[in-house]
Order: sequence, then structure tokens, then C-alpha cells
Amino acid sequence: RSVDHQASGPPALAGGLRFGRCRRRSQGERAENGVDLMNCHSPQPDFLDIDPERCAFILQLLDEGWERASECAEVNSDVGEVEITESLRDSMREVLRGQTHKRRKRTWVLPGTQSRSTPSVWRPDGITDIPIAFTDIREDYDDHDPHAIIECKRIAGSRADLCRLYVVEGVERFKTGKYAGNHVFGFMAGYLLSGGPQSATRGINRHLTKKGRQDERLRPCLIRDEPWTRSSVHQRPKLTLPITLHHAFLKLRPAPP
Repeated sequence: RSVDHQASGPPALAGGLRFGRCRRRSQGERAENGVDLMNCHSPQPDFLDIDPERCAFILQLLDEGWERASECAEVNSDVGEVEITESLRDSMREVLRGQTHKRRKRTWVLPGTQSRSTPSVWRPDGITDIPIAFTDIREDYDDHDPHAIIECKRIAGSRADLCRLYVVEGVERFKTGKYAGNHVFGFMAGYLLSGGPQSATRGINRHLTKKGRQDERLRPCLIRDEPWTRSSVHQRPKLTLPITLHHAFLKLRPAPP
């Protein structure tokens, strides 16, 4: 399916992917192109390609939300992943309420919800952590689903078990299309139990290399190059376009003695 990119956009991302805004074809266009309008279970969806400014804004929102959430004494390395994520979501909403950014009133930080990987799946097969929606995309493309998904995982580069889970229960859900199946970009938040972003990156890349997935290793983020950000590109077996993940590594305070 087509993605309508801007004629003169920024440089291509790793893997040849170029930033742009997607254009969802209307029913009239699909009919003219011979697409069966009654078949809503197409295995190759139109892709939602949010622009780099939105990607950077989501990372900024994660950063500023975490700055607030991490100040709470209840948010520490002994707290469960779900509780940390709820605190982060609340803090991201507080940031939106207080800032003057032009996207403030057109960005929604949604509650975690059950999701279906494809329209052909009638029973929800996933639960997203922090979905993001944009009012203008909803209005322009009549898209009721979230427009970006943030998956949250605990991580420590020194712990092979957490690095494995970060990939198997995080990255893999985007790669298989279980999450963000028609998105070009996805997001992950890694809650650092110990060590820093470099240690986490080494541990995750060590696991990917062990599995023969060197091309999927985390690299510097092209959207917002910060010590706590990384990016990775993952081919999706059943889809024509890869997904690019932007990772934010967020430092947890130690548990109280």
C-alpha cells in the first residue's frame, strides 16, 4: 500500500525509510483502484507515518513526564512496572495541561487498553501501555485507533533476563505487528533499575546479536540524539514496511532502605 511522502523531505532513516506524512486513500480511490471495499481484513494496511516533529514531541513528553514522575517517592526500583507506568502516564498528562506547545490541546495521552493486532482478530490479543492520539489525525484520516504506542519495560544492562524480556515482550510485539501494525514508528520506555542507558543498550544489543539480529541493534536516535535515547529498525515478516522504534531509557531512583 502506498505512503504519500513529501517530495522534499529530511534524509532517509536507517534501512532507507524516509520521513513523511501518510495519506490514507479514500474509499472512492480504493474502488477506482479495484480494491474490494467489502474486504476489511486486508493483510497489508495503509501505513500511518507520523512526521518527525511528532516523534520528537512524544520523546519530549516522555522526558518531561518522567522528570515529574521520578520525583514521587513511590516510584522507585522496587515498584512494579504497572504502577510506574501509571505514574508516568499521569505525569505526561500534567505536562500537557501546563505547557504552551502548539500540540498541547490536540494530543491525548490515553489509558492502557486492550487492542487487536489486525481487524480480522475479533478478540483483543494485546494490552497497550501508553497509547497516544492526535486530534488532527483523527479528523483528517478518520482513524479511531491510537496513532502512537509506547510500550514500557523494566531494564538493567547487567541482567540478561530483563534484556531478553525487553526484546521478547517489547520489541517483538512491534516487529510481529501485534502492536502498531499499521504504524511506521513505535516507542519504548525502559525503566532503568540499575546502570545507565549505555549499559542497557549494550545488554539489549548483546541479546539481539546472540539471536543473529545484528541489523536490529539499538543505535543513536536520529529524531532526538540524547544520552537517554536510542533508535532501532525492525523488518516485519508479514508487512512491507519495517517499523522504527524510538527508545527512552528512564532512570529509577533506588528503593528506600
